[in-house]
Amino acid sequence: MNSDGIRTFIMLSKLKNFTRTAECMYVAQSTVTNRIAELESETGKKLFARRQGGVELTEEGKLFLTYAQRIIELEESFVREVNATARYEKQLRAGVINAAYESGLYPYFRNFFESRKDVSLKIVLGHSVDLLQMLQDRIIDVAFCYLPLKKTGFVSKKFSSDKLVLLSSPARNEYKKGIRKAELAECEYIMCNFAFGDAGEFIRTLFPPRHAFRFEIDNSGKVAQYLIDGVGYSFLPYKMAEEDIAAGRLEVIRPVDFTVPDIISYCTYRRGDTLAESLLEGHGK
Repeated sequence: MNSDGIRTFIMLSKLKNFTRTAECMYVAQSTVTNRIAELESETGKKLFARRQGGVELTEEGKLFLTYAQRIIELEESFVREVNATARYEKQLRAGVINAAYESGLYPYFRNFFESRKDVSLKIVLGHSVDLLQMLQDRIIDVAFCYLPLKKTGFVSKKFSSDKLVLLSSPARNEYKKGIRKAELAECEYIMCNFAFGDAGEFIRTLFPPRHAFRFEIDNSGKVAQYLIDGVGYSFLPYKMAEEDIAAGRLEVIRPVDFTVPDIISYCTYRRGDTLAESLLEGHGK
């Protein structure tokens, strides 16, 4: 199982077309066909099913995709680590959820970068579950996310807490005196597909099961501009929206018959990793 075959599999899973995959990878279509055939022979499973106009992943293919992506990430991580080692004495790879970065991590990374000239710093943005998996796979060294990792050999420290607030543009806000849970389910809510740990699970309980959201986005940092422009309502961490709230561009809506939990973020790293610990101690100094 070679990396060319795995990369071809990943590309085909995205494009769902052999011809387009061959064009994007600058190879002959027969090469794509042969690489996929070799993978299916090695795994003993059909990874793609033919459909009109292209192909779709089989259930086995969907499962293999998660492993394929991790294999490539590990390979690329190894290459980066070897290259970084040749130039810098040490390196620190940090994985961060976007909301945590936007809510106050910048000073930590800036001061660490400025004070540790002997260390190369790499920051990766992602979702909590993905970052914790990357930490276990040694693709990153420290993860800042809303989920703790309760596993031997790792340390998960409470890093910060924040208020989760429902926001909208003052001009759009129809709930100046507060909003009830039933009203929330009826409003034009922008669903952000991100996990705020227990707070994220709480948000989902505010809506009926299998509720159909007309607008969904998977990056919390992209939500505020829509709200400012008068597009709907959404929950965001207070620190992320603090400047817009203070400037009057966004308005906090008070919950009437429900209580919103705080958001807890965690810093997780391998036990004994002094470099990861130094990032937190005195802002990396």
